[in-house]
Amino acid sequence: MELLSHLAIGVDAAFTWTNLLYCFAGVTLGTLIGVLPGLGPVATIAMLLPVTYGLPPTSALIMLSGIYYGAQYGGSTAAILVNMPGESSSVVTCLDGHAMAKQGRAGAALGIAAIGSFFAGTVATLVVAVAATPLAAFALKFGPAEYFALMVLGLVAAVVLAQGDILKAVAMTLAGLLLGLVGVDVNSGEERFTFGLPQLADGISFVVISMGIFGIGEIIANLERDERRDVAALRVGRILPSREDYRRSWKPVLRGSALGSLLGVLPGGGAMLGSFASYMVEKRLAKDPSRFGKGAIEGVAGPESANNAGAQTSFIPLLVMGLPANAVMALMIGAMMIHGIVPGPQVMSERPELFWGVIVSMWVGNAMLLLLNLPLIGVWVKLLAVPYRMLYPAILLFCCIGVYSVNNQMFDVLLTVAFGLLGYLFIKLRCEPAPLLLGFVLGPMLEENLRRAMLLSRGDPTVFVTRPLSLALLLLALGLIVVMALPRLRATREVAFAEG
Repeated sequence: MELLSHLAIGVDAAFTWTNLLYCFAGVTLGTLIGVLPGLGPVATIAMLLPVTYGLPPTSALIMLSGIYYGAQYGGSTAAILVNMPGESSSVVTCLDGHAMAKQGRAGAALGIAAIGSFFAGTVATLVVAVAATPLAAFALKFGPAEYFALMVLGLVAAVVLAQGDILKAVAMTLAGLLLGLVGVDVNSGEERFTFGLPQLADGISFVVISMGIFGIGEIIANLERDERRDVAALRVGRILPSREDYRRSWKPVLRGSALGSLLGVLPGGGAMLGSFASYMVEKRLAKDPSRFGKGAIEGVAGPESANNAGAQTSFIPLLVMGLPANAVMALMIGAMMIHGIVPGPQVMSERPELFWGVIVSMWVGNAMLLLLNLPLIGVWVKLLAVPYRMLYPAILLFCCIGVYSVNNQMFDVLLTVAFGLLGYLFIKLRCEPAPLLLGFVLGPMLEENLRRAMLLSRGDPTVFVTRPLSLALLLLALGLIVVMALPRLRATREVAFAEG
């Protein structure tokens, strides 16, 4: 009954005309950027953060969430039609989705991707709704020591699950922690790493760093890439899958929904881990694994369901504990902070309309995506033919206006450009920028909880190991480091991300 009353609060909040409009705008924009390979949801959300200043917090979070899971849908369209994943979680969809498209069955692949994603999104939204209350009640027992240990676990997991070289991921996390130190020390009032610049006294703006590294960095990198896309040669065919397609797909959809819901909660994993795991499971369970890679519909149904379920459940650590599971969730925390909301379990009791409104809007957004994707596939196909060089000048102009409008400072625009160049350098050096953003977001919270725990314990550092919950979380973080240090597992991780 408690769940029903909570969902009723969410329905009231999500089904207002304003929030329905922002939800629709979010999922449409998300689909659009998912369809157009190049700008992912991270870059788009980073660029749209200034827009959310003028919106009510619930509408802002509903729109940003819609962009995230809308991009999961849109990413499959580009993966299937042009063999270019619009999102990292759609990489495996290319294997069988594009093979189906070459056989003239692009419509069936797109159809099962949309239907599977809707089902998985519905299941994952229910998982989020059911798990939120007990987890938030549990999280309220956390003190500063437990939060410090939780942040440590989050950072370690972000490093372990980041793509590419693990040492680079560690370096990026440390760089993020250092950037989070810039500004005035809250306790002593001393300036740190400001280099005498008064504009840095309040620290580096979250909008500046995220828009620079993810937005402008991505645009510069995309300009030098080959953008030839052979869409016209493909025939979309019948959109709705056949009875045989449904027979082959229902089990992968169920398994993908379960796997994605489970793995989406892991820090750093989000949607991508679920889609890769689902593809491997389907291939292993198949009677004839040789069909995979040649147009097996199970290779589309499972991963597409898993990535959408993972995208939804990655909201659980954010909404319940204020811990971002990936770069997108770090941006969502930034959006909450912009509106003066402190992320954590107290959000559920202090802002129930926001908490449950966002959860209910996930289902609403998924329903909109199903209605939007199937009839409008022809429109998305045409959009794939738009050259990027026509889009990027407008996007760059939008970025500069957005950053300037936050504080009316030219300094912020220049700093954004500097971070954009840094972001481009990271791409060239194959350094995953997500751990940097997680370090930047978690760093100040880590420091605050560390200091608070030390003050409450009167300077006794054993407080982190004498409290059972804190000790368990620190041991879990240590376990992750030990497991990753094992040569065999490290090799498996490198192979897995190399395939990605």
